[in-house]
Amino acid sequence: MMKPINLVAAALVASFGFSPALAEPVGPDSDYEAIAPENLLVIDTTKGRIWVEMTPDIAPLHVERIRLLAGEGFYDNVKWHRVIDGFMAQTGDPTGTGEGGSTHGTVKAELTFRRGPETPFEPVAHPAGYPEGFHHSVPVYSQPDRFFGRFEDGKATAWGMYCPGVAGMARDTDENSADSQFFFMRDAYPSLERRYSVWGRVVVGQDVVNALKAGDLPSGMVTDPDVMTKVQVASAIPASERPGVYRLRPDSRTFRGIVATVRQARGADFSPCDIQIPVRIEP
Repeated sequence: MMKPINLVAAALVASFGFSPALAEPVGPDSDYEAIAPENLLVIDTTKGRIWVEMTPDIAPLHVERIRLLAGEGFYDNVKWHRVIDGFMAQTGDPTGTGEGGSTHGTVKAELTFRRGPETPFEPVAHPAGYPEGFHHSVPVYSQPDRFFGRFEDGKATAWGMYCPGVAGMARDTDENSADSQFFFMRDAYPSLERRYSVWGRVVVGQDVVNALKAGDLPSGMVTDPDVMTKVQVASAIPASERPGVYRLRPDSRTFRGIVATVRQARGADFSPCDIQIPVRIEP
């Protein structure tokens, strides 16, 4: 078997230019968990491959729509029609104009979700007493645990943070008008939070997202854009051909060590957006 690709050191070196001891290569162990194939979107583009961990706990209707369209081959050979440096890269319109969609109708907005004691969540910061942390690979802002007892369902309200790599659903002025178009963040943009539904995050291939050809106009519309050549949910790939993708668990000691290292480097400017969760790929 080929040696697993370890992205711990690469993520920290890319962000801060150093590689602490905690970023040394690791083998399969309890610090890593496999991303379920049905929650892993594989996007091949003219610039390379992007792997996205989808989060049905946060946006079940939007994840269901992405799975449906990917399974239909709807996204194959669709352009990255709107790309803005320092902001995001948008695709999912078969017309390439920003006006097209699917035949399946619109999806109701999922701008927040309910987080209970059973919901995986690892806080890394507590600005104003409200925790910021991670639900799997997605950075999340939440009401604190003490809110669990205030509501009938025993849960608190949380929402995805628009950090680099976060996947959002495009829409028009009606918040319930999302259909097929989506975007990946190239930079942090908190003003989108609780306005556009978050459905996942890029776990491998953020360099590809950042390399997509950007538009010259203020609108971000791209001339001769890059293309998604094939989009598929990993569960549709034959098991014998499907790589294993393992993400570092946010509740692991290794992850907490990475957070401490980054926090020390960033100081008062520290944010969950500074953390790209390490991933291993086993061919």
